[in-house]
Amino acid sequence: MNQKQYDVIVIGAGAAGMMCAIEAGYRGLNVLLLDHAPKPGAKIRISGGGKCNFTNRNVEPKHFICSNPHFVKSALARYQPDAFIERVERHAIAYEERDKGQLFTLDGAGQLVAMFRTELDWAGVELQLNCFVSNVQKGSDQWQLITSNGSLQSQKLVVATGGLSYPKLRASDFGMQLAQQFGLAVMPSRPGLVPLVMPARQQAWWSELSGLSLRVIASTARGPEFDGAMLITHQGLSGPSILQASNYWFAGEAIRLNLLPQIKGIAGWLQELKQQAQPLSTVLKQYWPKRFVQAWQDKFGFDDDLANYSQIRLDALAEQLTAWSLYPEDTAGYAKAEVSLGGVATDEVSSKTMESLKVPGLYFIGEVLDVTGHLGGFNFQWAWASAHACAQSL
Repeated sequence: MNQKQYDVIVIGAGAAGMMCAIEAGYRGLNVLLLDHAPKPGAKIRISGGGKCNFTNRNVEPKHFICSNPHFVKSALARYQPDAFIERVERHAIAYEERDKGQLFTLDGAGQLVAMFRTELDWAGVELQLNCFVSNVQKGSDQWQLITSNGSLQSQKLVVATGGLSYPKLRASDFGMQLAQQFGLAVMPSRPGLVPLVMPARQQAWWSELSGLSLRVIASTARGPEFDGAMLITHQGLSGPSILQASNYWFAGEAIRLNLLPQIKGIAGWLQELKQQAQPLSTVLKQYWPKRFVQAWQDKFGFDDDLANYSQIRLDALAEQLTAWSLYPEDTAGYAKAEVSLGGVATDEVSSKTMESLKVPGLYFIGEVLDVTGHLGGFNFQWAWASAHACAQSL
């Protein structure tokens, strides 16, 4: 059986794993990058509708969910978006900036994967795909891995196996199981940046409106507000504002929608419409799709003539328009989730090196950690930054 010695073995050839292996290789280390998938960078290839939102110009710690909000600060400060943008430009990859600082490739995410493949070669990293790890043990001074490609040994072991989102891409909880094997705490995993499913008894109403989009502010009891598009699906709600809010939603809780974020001072606005005798449905069609206006009118039976409204009824309408509370039944699950929340507890890991505080020589980077970014390129920036921080300490 093959037995080979490396300075570093990185398990997981996704965004964080490739980045870490490259940076470690550039430092002169003998690096093996392995993955059980047949191709590297599977999540990069499909993200952003195939265009990959690879970073954001405006990255701050507030854009991340973590039980320790200070954990992300060190890595993010030491590898900022400009550093990755420079890398992309060095490979002549065209990109565009969209809303709120989001950067996407112009000609497809495959170019980013090709960039990483090129740099893996430049850095002298050995890449083994279709390689399954069946056992990991730590000796006094080295790691021993039993794999489908034989027995492998290394001084350092980096776990970059991601989370549970996109099971079709062979996502697994391998990294979290490995952490638990060596006595590290793991925060429970759940789908993140995921559509929300409404109760079955309500789905006929939503299904009739499927495909419609409108601007809302979505929020939950425990998270910030997110202003953006809401997309109605056959089962419930999706779109950027809903995906963002889903990170903070738990079963049994409400999601609150402001359906008129364009209007500041809704009570005064309604009073003005009342005085002007403007039909409410006519005005709402300036902000909502026509079918949504009609469905809303049918569902709640509002009177088009605001002259018929008492002050109490007008106040209730204002509340309904700006703080509509809905109670989803569930999320659409890992198959539709862009990320998974939870993972290896950050209290177990050095924020400067990503090394386990309990097990010397064991490192965790990227999504396998209990760090989840908002929508908009933040999760990829965490992959690059945590990988870079780790590689500098190997």
